[in-house]
Amino acid sequence: MPRFARTAAAIRAARATYRSGRAVRSADLIVPETGYVPVPVLRPRPTTAGRVSVRRVADGGSGRGARSNVPPWLAKFGLMSWYLIGIIIVVSLAVFATTRIQLVFIAVFVALVFTSVLNPVADYFARAMPRPVAVVLALLASFLFFAGLLYYVISSVVGQWDSLARRFEDGIGTILDFLENGPLPWHVTQDEVYDWVNDLIRQSTEYIQSNAGDLAGQVVSNAGAVALVFTIFALSLFITIFLLLAGKRMWLWFLNQLPARNRVGVHRAASAGWYTFSGYARGTMIVATVDGILAFILLLVVGVPLAAPLAVLVFVGAFIPLIGAPLAMIVAAVVALATGGFLQALIVTIGVAMIGQIEGHILEPFVMGKQVSLHPVIVALGVTAGTFLAGLLGAIIAIPLLAVIWAVFTTLRTVDPPLREIPDVTPGQPRRPHETTRASLVAGGGTHLAPVARHHRKGSPEVP
Repeated sequence: MPRFARTAAAIRAARATYRSGRAVRSADLIVPETGYVPVPVLRPRPTTAGRVSVRRVADGGSGRGARSNVPPWLAKFGLMSWYLIGIIIVVSLAVFATTRIQLVFIAVFVALVFTSVLNPVADYFARAMPRPVAVVLALLASFLFFAGLLYYVISSVVGQWDSLARRFEDGIGTILDFLENGPLPWHVTQDEVYDWVNDLIRQSTEYIQSNAGDLAGQVVSNAGAVALVFTIFALSLFITIFLLLAGKRMWLWFLNQLPARNRVGVHRAASAGWYTFSGYARGTMIVATVDGILAFILLLVVGVPLAAPLAVLVFVGAFIPLIGAPLAMIVAAVVALATGGFLQALIVTIGVAMIGQIEGHILEPFVMGKQVSLHPVIVALGVTAGTFLAGLLGAIIAIPLLAVIWAVFTTLRTVDPPLREIPDVTPGQPRRPHETTRASLVAGGGTHLAPVARHHRKGSPEVP
């Protein structure tokens, strides 16, 4: 091989050695039969990934590349903005995919609620019997409970129908008499009310006659919606059975599909989310049951008819945050007003309001504890956003989803020492990078933290 070819091969080998990150031996720079061959100076520099990369610089140069003219704070917040945009895109895609498979999402959500409520019952039965038998017994007990409740409500409505019709008629007469002869600054006669009702009936009849075809189509679509509800219930029941029977084995299989380094972190975050979700579901069920029982006792004592259906309405309203209980209170007050007059309506309104206070200040803190610790502002914003996005379903699932997200976030994040007070700052006065702020002094309960020295080059003054 000619001498020039051997020299070029040695230079290429040295460059390849530097690129691979290995140490260059002096023997690698010696060409046989020619001795040592000098090569351009290659200086290692650290990179952000912690590896050593090599670039060629001129002899005697400073080794510095062209500096960026972008301020560090702008580069930092620009990178954070890109991260935020990526998170928004991922969340938007998840919401869009959920809307495409809304049936499956609702079925899974209902199955998780059923599982969180029935799992303690199945665990209790499993102490004395095999797990499959315990699951079947827990499902049968829940079916019998709700079937008995539904039968009691229907039988109470049928048994009170005749007396209820008479009391409604007397109550409506009392309301009309109050509107005509009461102390209000304006009066409405019974003839005006009858004319308004007749006009409303006439307009409704004309609307039905002119839109008979559209109404028939809506009836057919509603029939399809009923079938859809049964489909969701069947799918959720199927999922619930397998979650109760083999939920732990299913989760173990999922963890084994992940890389080994991520399994503990994923399990820790998922455990925190499930603890919050199950606590919210069981706590809401207990609180709703207590609300329904208290409302039933109140309506029975006051003498309001349809006490059982109204108590069931209060029970259902407890599952809708913020707006469920007030709506149930309005319905109960209207029934009391129509059947017993203003005094009963006032007593029912005050009683249901007191039940709401007992729920918010005693039951929820005692039953749920710190499993669901969301600020009322977050609850209000979540319910409003969920209602606009998915209607009533969004209002119901918004709070448990927010609670689960917050639980996972608090589990994975690294918490800094909290502030005991708001730090004092002077607007318009920039803070020097090496100064220790008041926030760092009060974060650890008054412990003075030493200022952190910045990395400096050899020959540069030290930071005080």
